[in-house]
Amino acid sequence: MVEREQFVAAMRRAATGVTVVTTDGSAGRFGVTVSAMCSVSVEPPSVLACVHGASRVAEAVRRNGCFCVNILLAPQAFIADCFAGRIERLRDDRFACAEWTRLVTGAPALVDALASFDCWLTNEVAFGSHRILLGTVEACTGRDGPALVYSNQGYGAVIPAPSA
Repeated sequence: MVEREQFVAAMRRAATGVTVVTTDGSAGRFGVTVSAMCSVSVEPPSVLACVHGASRVAEAVRRNGCFCVNILLAPQAFIADCFAGRIERLRDDRFACAEWTRLVTGAPALVDALASFDCWLTNEVAFGSHRILLGTVEACTGRDGPALVYSNQGYGAVIPAPSA
């Protein structure tokens, strides 16, 4: 099996979209920056996101039964840093860094996100250090703009192709 350091060094080079996964409900309001997110199916509309299994976010999603995946625009690196815990003055209220709304489930949806996927938690799988959250999409929003990406410990942007 590959050694941890070798795996981390190789994965660091992958370019991934940057999202903030949020939840709210009886277990509280939480959010975390996540780079592991993708669509699962169109029928039913569904996505998955991976969060650290020992995080308060993972437990809150399980207890709240919902989450929202917010895909960030290139100018929103500050929001990513905030929900990654890098902005010390906002660690106690990370949601103060942006404007939020609610769609269907009650999970916070970023008002100015590139896209938001509001989901009921359908299933979760524990694997290694993380939980894979599978969600059925109840509502989604989207807008045009450059996506925020992360690679090799830095942010970049993916500029969309011009419309035909």
